[in-house]
Order: sequence, then C-alpha cells, then structure tokens
Amino acid sequence: MSKVTVPLQVSFASLVQQFFTEYLVNQRALSPCTIASYRDAMMLFLNFAHSHLGKTPTDLNLTDIRPELILAFLDHLEQERHNSVRSRNLRLAALRAFLKFASRRDVSSLQVVEQALAVPMKRFERPMLDFLSHEEMLAVLGQPGETWTSQRDHLLLTMLYNTGARVSEIIGVQVGDVVIAGSACVHLHGKGRKQRSTPLWKSTAQEIRNWLRCNPLLGANSALLPNRNGHAMTRFNVTQRLNIAVTRATEIYSSLSNRRISPHTIRHTTAMSLLQSGVAFSVIALWLGHESTTTTHRYVEANLEMKEKALERLQEPSIQMSRYHPQDDALMKFLQAL
Repeated sequence: MSKVTVPLQVSFASLVQQFFTEYLVNQRALSPCTIASYRDAMMLFLNFAHSHLGKTPTDLNLTDIRPELILAFLDHLEQERHNSVRSRNLRLAALRAFLKFASRRDVSSLQVVEQALAVPMKRFERPMLDFLSHEEMLAVLGQPGETWTSQRDHLLLTMLYNTGARVSEIIGVQVGDVVIAGSACVHLHGKGRKQRSTPLWKSTAQEIRNWLRCNPLLGANSALLPNRNGHAMTRFNVTQRLNIAVTRATEIYSSLSNRRISPHTIRHTTAMSLLQSGVAFSVIALWLGHESTTTTHRYVEANLEMKEKALERLQEPSIQMSRYHPQDDALMKFLQAL
C-alpha cells in the first residue's frame, strides 16, 4: 500500500527570505528602489502583526495573515501613520505580491492566502495631470549658454522633453547608450530593468554631438550628463536645475509662477504633445515605457477633461429642440398597445 506524501510546510521566515533574495531579485529582476519599497511595506506589516497578534516575525505562519489582520493594518496606515490612499495601495500591492509567491511555495495555505488576496485596493480620485503648453515648455528650455553647466542643463531638459523619460532613466543614460549616427536614438533602462529605445530629434542628436565634442574625456561607460565630479546626476540635482530653468521662464510666462513643476511634469508634457499630435495610443505607451495601457489612458482622460473645461466657456446656442412625433408608425402603435 502506497503512502500519501504530505508536502512539508515552509516556514514563514524562509518564505520571506526567498521572496526577496530569489524571486524579486533573480526572477522578477526588479530595481533596487522597488525592492526597497517592498521591504519597507513588509517591515511595517511585520511590526504591526507583532503588536496586534503578540507574535514575533519568526513565529508567524502564513495562516496568521488573515483578511482581518490586513484590513486592520491598512486602517493603521491611514489613520495612525497618515498614509495617503495611494501609499496604502502600494503597501497592499507589496503584500499581495508576497502572498501570491508564498501560495506557490506552500500549497497547504492556499485557501487562507486566497482569502487574504480578496482584500481590495481602495479607489481614490486621481488629480488631473499637470503639463505645460508648447510655448511654456520652450520657455523652460530656453537657449544653451556658454558655460559648461548651462550647456549640460539645456541638454538635460531637451532630452527629458524629447524622450519623456523618467528621472531615473535619464540620469542613468551613459554615452554608450546614445546612437547619433543614422537613425538617432537613446537606449533607456526603465522600470523592472526593462530597456526601450526612443528616437531623438535631429536637433537633440546635434546637441549631443556638440556636447561630446566639448567633453572628449567622456567614455562609453561615462554618464552622459555628469555632475562636476564626473558622476551621474542625482534626482535632487535634476529637480534643482529644473527649478532654476522654471524661475527664469517665469519672467516670460507668469502663469508658471504658482505651479509646482517637476521632472515628471515634463514627462506628462511629452505624452500630451504626442497625443494632441495624433500619435497612436499604443505608440505613446511604448514611447513612455508603460507596462499597462491603463496608465497611458490617463493622458486621454486629461485631454478630454481639458476640452470639457474649454467647452464650458463656450456659450450654448439657445435653440429650442422640438420633440419628434412619429406619424402613424406601426411599430409605435404596437408598443403603445401593449
């Protein structure tokens, strides 16, 4: 008589370690920033579970992670830690990713995990996307000056607008990532270590040629847009240089003075310019490196909202619409007789 093999239960601590060291890093190849975000979410949850259940993280089991515990944790985030709904949802997404992974490693807890996965994301009103008009964007770009910093900053802003790249992508561009011969393009390293190639305007390619000609020591592995020390610029550097450009542009367009313009605003501006120029929806998603077209659809919604606001300014014609009355229509008579 054959014996029934009972699968061994994997410890919770072991599952957490495998999730971070094997799954996220090796299989998913997520960026260090994303892994850090998942780690922070897990640590917050484990600390909450410790205070709520009286169990240390090492003593926890998958069966302890019930919907009631997750909901209590999410309430804790919003009410006591004052997290936004967006942050709350990001923490939940990290937990759900772990639970899906764990259910494949410990099938004995599958039913409990499925119940926990049923905890929904919270809906929230997204703010309208902010973007610049073509004239405002040109004012922010300005003209390159004669100094090294001015020329670098102009190339930085031009590439942000040309490519619609995220800050992390643009500061990660190395000289070897740029193709300026023939069909000019730049190879961007996006979220999840995914790569995409984005075409460059002829003027952008020429500006890169001039920049490399003036900086002959920049090798293939050098940052295309370095700081004074020769290292890649930081997010703070980019935001700081953009703020200087916006302050200068405010002298031309006072409408910029009361707006919070970030590098991501330029990304929105690129997307809206493509959309309003009639570029196909799917192409914009590829251009921006969106994993889901749902994200790209936000630009369509923003464009429609902008048109609706313009419509409100138009005066409606005062035309009295008369009601249509069919004359002895057989079908209408049939329906009325029912």
